[in-house]
Amino acid sequence: MAKPRAAIPAATVSRLTLYLRELQQMERSGTSHVRSGWLAERLGLNDSQVRRDLSCLGQVGQRGVGYRVHELTAAIQRVLGTDRSWNVILVGIGNLGRALSKYRGFDQQGFRLVAAFDSDPEKVGDQVGTLSIKDLNELEPFVVSQPVDLAILAVPASEALSVAAKLQRAGVSGILNFAPIVIPSNESLTVQPVDLALELQRLAYSVVQSKQESHDPKDLPDEDG
Repeated sequence: MAKPRAAIPAATVSRLTLYLRELQQMERSGTSHVRSGWLAERLGLNDSQVRRDLSCLGQVGQRGVGYRVHELTAAIQRVLGTDRSWNVILVGIGNLGRALSKYRGFDQQGFRLVAAFDSDPEKVGDQVGTLSIKDLNELEPFVVSQPVDLAILAVPASEALSVAAKLQRAGVSGILNFAPIVIPSNESLTVQPVDLALELQRLAYSVVQSKQESHDPKDLPDEDG
């Protein structure tokens, strides 16, 4: 039996998604080859870091030549699992849900939005993109009867745990959670949180740190100098 490939660190996976975005742009512009140094410069990384990350893909690239853009793109997609199509449902059609439903990047990366659900009777039957909003009570029967892989959760925190439980019972294996509450992952369900307020807090911290470092007294000349 073949030995399973070791899990790639989360930080490396995050960088692979950035490389993929740049490579796809290069493909669209007709570029055929790329070097690790170009990706490093483009993304504010160092060359050795990029080469270490890409080594997780196996035998890719040629010494002195670099990487074929198409082959490197395909290798990253295989590792990320985006070399196939994923059926996705959206739960919660408030302002955020509506904005997410219009995001074209999902389809471009192989994530096909197949249904939208909400618990508000006044929204049921409304159109969101190309989809007609379904009643939340239809969620489990729909997922059981349709090939659904992933769910985007954009409901209030008070509803998130109960909806996540419904999704798991129906067989959904992954949730992208925008609700401001922790939904734990388990053996049959992987949850990826997206907390926009938390990201802004991290950004604010980085800005404060940057300003403090730019005014570090150690960087100032001595009075005698």
